[in-house]
Amino acid sequence: MKKKNILAITLIFVLLFLSTTGVAASETGRTLKYADRGEDVVKLQQTLNQMGYYNYYIDGIYGKITERAVINFQIDHNIRIDGIAGTQTQSTLYSIPNTISSRGTTTRGTATTKNYDSNDIYWLARIIHAEAQAEPYEGKVAIGNVILNRVNSSAFPNTIYNVIFEYYGNIPQFSPVADGTIYNTPSPESIQAAKDAINGARPVGNATYFFNPNKAAGSWIVKNKAYVTRIGRHVFYQ
Repeated sequence: MKKKNILAITLIFVLLFLSTTGVAASETGRTLKYADRGEDVVKLQQTLNQMGYYNYYIDGIYGKITERAVINFQIDHNIRIDGIAGTQTQSTLYSIPNTISSRGTTTRGTATTKNYDSNDIYWLARIIHAEAQAEPYEGKVAIGNVILNRVNSSAFPNTIYNVIFEYYGNIPQFSPVADGTIYNTPSPESIQAAKDAINGARPVGNATYFFNPNKAAGSWIVKNKAYVTRIGRHVFYQ
């Protein structure tokens, strides 16, 4: 009789365990990875957006930007870094209170007022590489300097990503956005230049504009802005 009771109790515990596990599994859903699509990807993007990791279209497509957002989340939360939203990543992500994250706030008008993260460094390095791949190191840092000056100016968007992808009408502010080279992998030197700019290196001071006179006339900039300096092929204005 005692053996039957013990078996019955054991069976109940097993059933309860399986039930609980099933609920947990249903909350996280399938493993999400590059090229996946669906409502669960929309949910993932929305949550990452609310936490400050994803700043792009919420389209339900697990592309490179979503993958990068997942990687940054994994880095910040000491999860296996693979860019895949598996059980551990989703469980951690969805267990955090659904509030807007303050991963970095900006006070406009000063040079170093934002707490930049790995995603910011990544995008800053990309625009540096795209605009100044063949420029001297100082010229690379100078591009980062300009982008950060725009972030800290009330005349421009207040994030690195949004500065890079700003449009006037249908025309992007930076040619690498138009020709797609913004998505090229940045060199180690460009990444280091981004870090140096974020850490306060300012070879062009308060400059918020630059152009290559060999490729563009820059007429509006020349007429309306003050010349700062020339580094390599680029001239800088504020």
